[in-house]
Amino acid sequence: MPGFLSLFLLSSAARAATVEDWHFDNVQQQLDFTTDEAVQPMIQLIANPTRLVIDLPGTHLGSARRNQSLDGAMQSIRIGQFDGQTTRIVIVLAPGYQLDPEQIKVRGTSATHWTVQLPNPTMTTEMKLSSPIMLPQPVGAIALPTNHFGAVPQSSMQLDWLQQQVTALWSKYPSLRSYDAGVCVLDLDNGSSLNLHGDKVFPAASIIKLPILIAFLQDVDTGKISLNETLVMTRDVIVGGSGELQDLPPGSKFSALETINKMITISDNTATNMIIKRMGGFTVLNQRFRQWGLQKTVLRHWLPDLRGTNTTTAKELTELLGWLDAKRLLSPSSQALAVDILQHVKNRKLLVAGLGPNATISHKTGDIGFLLGDAGLVTMPSGKRYLIAMLVTSAQDDPAARDYIQAVSRLVYRYLSQRPTSE
Repeated sequence: MPGFLSLFLLSSAARAATVEDWHFDNVQQQLDFTTDEAVQPMIQLIANPTRLVIDLPGTHLGSARRNQSLDGAMQSIRIGQFDGQTTRIVIVLAPGYQLDPEQIKVRGTSATHWTVQLPNPTMTTEMKLSSPIMLPQPVGAIALPTNHFGAVPQSSMQLDWLQQQVTALWSKYPSLRSYDAGVCVLDLDNGSSLNLHGDKVFPAASIIKLPILIAFLQDVDTGKISLNETLVMTRDVIVGGSGELQDLPPGSKFSALETINKMITISDNTATNMIIKRMGGFTVLNQRFRQWGLQKTVLRHWLPDLRGTNTTTAKELTELLGWLDAKRLLSPSSQALAVDILQHVKNRKLLVAGLGPNATISHKTGDIGFLLGDAGLVTMPSGKRYLIAMLVTSAQDDPAARDYIQAVSRLVYRYLSQRPTSE
């Protein structure tokens, strides 16, 4: 599983700065960069592949050179304008190499001159995870738990009573009895879980847009894509179904940020195809999904995928949301952006309908007529949090599928709201 180490360096940024110069000494393995005003760098170590990402908030790139190719374990350095107020430097390692986060030394000789000393890269066959901490405390890597479900170690205590009730609810919808449902719930406070056919493969419908969003933001984190870059709506990506871009003429232009917002919040199929095309197609995305450990979440068809050839499982959706919530897939800024976008999904007829007042949910829905689904992170007013994913097949447009998702959501919310946050 990808992870990151976030180091927040303490200095104060007075006003917008410009990067005057930067240099990487491949022999000494040291990066130096200078700005004309004080900056507050933020550094992250991200896996799959390993890259060191250095953000300079409140900084413009100016005329500094953009890239440098390297030999050996250090492949390249890219520098670009991440957004209107942030310059990003990315040091990319060759596949199979990692850096020891405890050996990364960051020093500010002044508020405008910084050095980043890197250790010798080492070969690795085991992925490490790490959590954000503040300098100058010691920095260490945290190994992935051997018994995990999403980002939280799974408790030996299962939600047996709740699972019995969810199963019993199914019998109350006669039209669904010849179909299937996958349900996964994970209590983020104590790790107890419910897994009802969670490993069964279902059509993903528009929920496939959730892993696409995360993969896209990973490319933003590595500097491959800018949120401010312009995407052109070419004729080949324009499709029907959900969304509003289909009604605009070919050649219409949108920022990457606007495009991913439409992909998620109004489930725009044309916007999704623009993102898939920008990232390089199905093979690139499926490889990324496998790197995360998702074996059954597969993108096979452009949206809308009305035949249901794109697939996923309730458990893999829950795991993906767990790693997103734990900030082990994205940088802090991209993670916050993903959560915000997912909180503004317009479809409120599925899991949302079963939540109590003032609860919040970051989620993505899907509907292709014979498959209805929703997956999200729920936060109760008390602060208690849980993950839930549901995938339900039915006859075409059978309202019973919607009713069942609402009923399960309501049951889970009420049950977990009565449980303590730790046990």
